[in-house]
Amino acid sequence: MKKILRYFLFPVLMATLVTSCHKLNEAVTSELTPGAFPADTTQYPNVVGPVYVVLRGNYAVEYFFQQTYSTDEGIMPARGGNWFDGAQNQQMHYHSWNADNGYVNGNWTWCSTIIGVANQTLSILKTAAGSDATKRPWIAEVKMARALAYFFLMDNYGNVPIDTAYGDFTPKANTPRAQVFSFIESEIKAALPDLNTSVSASQYGRPNRYMAYALLAKMYLNAEYYTGTGRYNDCIAACDNVIGSGLYDLQPMSSYFSQFAPTNGPSCKEFIFAIPYDPAMTSTFGTSSWPFRCVNIHSRYDVPRSMGKVAAGAGYNFFSIPFTPGAPASTLASFYAYFNDPGDVRDKQWLTGLQYKRDGTPLMVTTTKSGYDFTYAGADGSAAFTYQVNLTPDITLRYSAPQFDVGNDEIGWNMGYRNIKFYPDSTSTSRNQNNDIPVFRYSDILLMKAEAILRGGTATNGQTPLSLANQLRAQRTSTAPWTNITLDSVYNERIREFAWEGWHRNDMIRYGKYESAWGFKTDADPNHRIFPIPTTALTQNPALKQNPGY
Repeated sequence: MKKILRYFLFPVLMATLVTSCHKLNEAVTSELTPGAFPADTTQYPNVVGPVYVVLRGNYAVEYFFQQTYSTDEGIMPARGGNWFDGAQNQQMHYHSWNADNGYVNGNWTWCSTIIGVANQTLSILKTAAGSDATKRPWIAEVKMARALAYFFLMDNYGNVPIDTAYGDFTPKANTPRAQVFSFIESEIKAALPDLNTSVSASQYGRPNRYMAYALLAKMYLNAEYYTGTGRYNDCIAACDNVIGSGLYDLQPMSSYFSQFAPTNGPSCKEFIFAIPYDPAMTSTFGTSSWPFRCVNIHSRYDVPRSMGKVAAGAGYNFFSIPFTPGAPASTLASFYAYFNDPGDVRDKQWLTGLQYKRDGTPLMVTTTKSGYDFTYAGADGSAAFTYQVNLTPDITLRYSAPQFDVGNDEIGWNMGYRNIKFYPDSTSTSRNQNNDIPVFRYSDILLMKAEAILRGGTATNGQTPLSLANQLRAQRTSTAPWTNITLDSVYNERIREFAWEGWHRNDMIRYGKYESAWGFKTDADPNHRIFPIPTTALTQNPALKQNPGY
């Protein structure tokens, strides 16, 4: 799997291919001109490589934070000032973000850069040596990567500009969301005939025809929200194209977590499209103009610091990772409440309660009485204090509510249940992990079809919402099959199936739950279903208009 990533990316990074920083008044040039590169069709992988480099960009970190911490799924409070980060995590939770929020700015720039690099790549391919028949699969692939970036932009920012011409620096105004939807749909449909149908290792991490159908299904399932018109039968048809291929299947219960492990890859039978990560590859894209870290560092955020490398010889290295994790990320107790089936393998993705070493002995940590509890008022605060690590469900801003701070002590650091779905990578010498991140899985196809039928679509191929849900649950839990199904039960199942995979914000909005109260958040403004256009984008492009409510 990692050889695949290096095959596409390493030559590109060494060659420093021409790339576009997507600033409207600044063109970047390179000695590698279209007249000199590519010299022949064997260099096509090097041509498309930059698209995949930048696609890795924010997906596993900043984009994940935006999708997760703006919902009841995740929260990243400060701990004695650690992780406050200019209030960007607090703003995600409270829905109080503005046009200067770091995630709002960074993810707009990331998606825009994917589009800019794709535009340039398409320009190179169109004038490159080789027949049209040879170029078409590569062009279709790059257009699908661009379509995915446009989907992320449309989903998160609503009315966004459409820009498909490399070298055109004319300011582009916002395009109404329904028109952006139609543009993406037309791009996907035009690419379909030329997309590869292979699920081989060489195609892994690159869009194929079934990734296109999965993206269409996701768009059609949300079409009523995006455009005002339901497209549920179209969603079902797109799902049927994936199901009917016979190329994908559910991962058995016994190996469910293997598809999120550091060794995951092309062998994962549920992966329709995944983004590969490899610690051996560069951690940034291009130059300092693109601060995209291109990393998967889930263990840094998800693992309690007492369960990583706390100190040399301390013996707390539960996960065998060679660094001390930051441990700021956790879920809310209300979200964890959906994981209430002892027979469900997905319940095991959480670290909760008292913790034990692998040999079954309690995981003990020695600190001081004040180090354990900063509120301790005794004269012996510096005295040693040993306790068993206990992860507690509730988040309490006991240090400072205005600073979103739980306190820089052991009680504070152990607040919140932790998700270890993307299991820590003990082979990495840095915080970067080998775990590839799925974007579309086969289980999503089954649940999208079930939901589309429940929302008014026509059942096909003898499959009902109940049969589709039970097909999935048969590989997830030993509990008896469902005997009835509702939209709410599908929503709950999506929570269990896709926790920590970046889809919950999309689901909450579609189900009308995004304006609900959770944690410390009480905001109910429907304008916050989309994020503001960043200040930097408005400054660079005077044709853009700010979104309503900002």
